Order: sequence, then C-alpha cells, then structure tokens
Amino acid sequence: MEMVLAYVTAKDKAEAQRLAQGLLEQRLVACVNVLEGMNSFYWWKGRIEQGQETVLLLKTRSDKTQHINEWIKSFHSYETPCVLFLPITGGNPAYLQWLNSELSLKTSEEL
Repeated sequence: MEMVLAYVTAKDKAEAQRLAQGLLEQRLVACVNVLEGMNSFYWWKGRIEQGQETVLLLKTRSDKTQHINEWIKSFHSYETPCVLFLPITGGNPAYLQWLNSELSLKTSEEL
C-alpha cells in the first residue's frame, strides 16, 4: 500500500492538537507532527493576507486520503482548509511497516 504525507495548516496549536487527536482516534493516521509558529502569506478573497499558523504533518496510507480530507473539512475552523497529500517514495522500511501496521488496526469504536 502506498504511504503518503499530508500537509495541513491550522489556526493555532490548540486546533492542531484537536485535529491530531481526532485523526489518531479514528485510525486515519499513524503519526502526527505539530509544528508551531509558521508565518503564512497567501491570497484570500482578492487580498494578500498574512498570519501565524500551526502545521500538521500526517503519516498515512493513500487509501485513507479521501476520508481524511472529509474529516478535516468537517472539524476544521477554516472555510477552506489546506489539505495536501504527497507521496512517500522511500524511507526506513521498518518505520514504513510500523505505519502500515498501525493503520490496519481497528478503532476502539469498531471493537
């Protein structure tokens, strides 16, 4: 199964942690890194905006991307959240195996 890295931005650390926890509980991701203090500059509704955001790096499988995208849109505070998926083309085989094994387990709700 192809592994992917998802890049997601959030308005602050609290939102990022809430999203990370929910994604992990649903077994949509195996691991999340939360990086605070990113300065963002972007076009929004005809104007250049800037602000501080928090980045989430999600490690998952390609078969979970649609569900992740829908889940984030349902629970994110942004009107149009940034959710990008990048293929993982290599890495530590043992780590990739661990990711895949964690994503194959059932959630507590499914047990």
